[in-house]
Amino acid sequence: MEKFVSSRRSFFKKSAAGALGTVAIPAFIGGCTSSKSSGQEKIWDFVVPELRGKAVDGRPLRAGLVGSGDRGTGAALNFLEAGDGLEIVAVGDLFKDRLDIAVASLREEGQNIPDENCFYGFDAYQKVIDAGIDVALLCAPPVFRPSHFEYAINAGKHCFIEKPVAVDPVGARQMRVLGRQAAQQNLSVISGTIRRSEKNCIDLCKMVADGAIGQPVSAHVIRFGGSGWERFRESGWNDMEYMMRNWINFTWVCGDLLCEQFIHEIDLMQMFTGDVPPLRAMATGGRARRITGDVYDHFSVEYEYESGFRAHCTSRQINGCDNRNEVLVYGTKGYTDCRNWIKNLDGSDMFVYPRPDRENRTPEWNVMHNGLIQEHILLINAIRNNRPINDVETQTLSTVLGIMGREAGYTGRFIPYDEMLSSTQKLGPDVYEFGPVPNISEEIKLPGVSPRT
Repeated sequence: MEKFVSSRRSFFKKSAAGALGTVAIPAFIGGCTSSKSSGQEKIWDFVVPELRGKAVDGRPLRAGLVGSGDRGTGAALNFLEAGDGLEIVAVGDLFKDRLDIAVASLREEGQNIPDENCFYGFDAYQKVIDAGIDVALLCAPPVFRPSHFEYAINAGKHCFIEKPVAVDPVGARQMRVLGRQAAQQNLSVISGTIRRSEKNCIDLCKMVADGAIGQPVSAHVIRFGGSGWERFRESGWNDMEYMMRNWINFTWVCGDLLCEQFIHEIDLMQMFTGDVPPLRAMATGGRARRITGDVYDHFSVEYEYESGFRAHCTSRQINGCDNRNEVLVYGTKGYTDCRNWIKNLDGSDMFVYPRPDRENRTPEWNVMHNGLIQEHILLINAIRNNRPINDVETQTLSTVLGIMGREAGYTGRFIPYDEMLSSTQKLGPDVYEFGPVPNISEEIKLPGVSPRT
């Protein structure tokens, strides 16, 4: 297997400090803008994507999967569920055993993937993208997202990119530049944060943008759940293989839980407040039960915005505890859970999202409320209708919020948004190859002691 020299290193040398900017970012590029509700002052322009129960018919589209773990294989199956004339023709992964499992699953679903289009190793992504595909499904661990996206865009491929889009500021700046390059090339790109592709979230957000709850003033965001999977080092594994097989527990590979998992909730909160960047993040966090890698298993973060809006966001991944998942956004006239209802300030219902009983839900209804499938429908429709969509800007912003919260928790510092954007922090080695990984350990970050960004 060939080693891979990260292009993030050369980008770091060329990248201008603060390149991500501080302007508000549109919620979605493509679709139509919401109209002003009667008797309400519109708060921001919310762009509404056109949802369908199935992708429009059109030219056949050949996709290649990069990163064939559970989520990657799931994304490939979701792509196939989205419409007709779709196929997976190439698959790549770092490890052959993971590759073989994914290919077997896809072949069981009727996909004719030839052996010569099955690749493993650090350069497998290049071989997949060069295998005559139209769409790249980029689902490898997050640290690879910028480099894989760069290769796909330079090859002229439309992309589905899993969340998060980066693990550090250098990668975030690179993603935004690449997103703009994709737009200039009329390539469509959509990210896997799900909620922006679910009809109930979209309908409620339109009402909030049109003034239903007045000016947003605060948010309370929670994701409490069990611990993610962990892999212990096995005999014969070198540093790189151990870290790659246990990638969700190493910050340099996954970005920690605020980026890798809690980004869903951060992104939904951002969606319901107009995608405005915060001024700074302050946080606490730590590690109570996790036993491999160097990530935390709980964070509590507050984001402060120029308007006075404040968002308290807390996440925990510990088994055996009570769980909860909730995004509440409060305004001067009411508040919403961003998925099911909007209430007046006195707690009475302003709007309850209509949900038919399960036995009365049509296949179309189910698909339009399933972001895992709908995001692929949006991508396919954009390609076939030649109406490009591109959400790299919003997903980069949400990723940066995750990075800010992580660094605030790790260091005990208040992390300004502008400082995070100009940070030279780059996580991970410059060369990806199996063997020792110097200067990266399983030591836990200590607030007040760990180096500042």
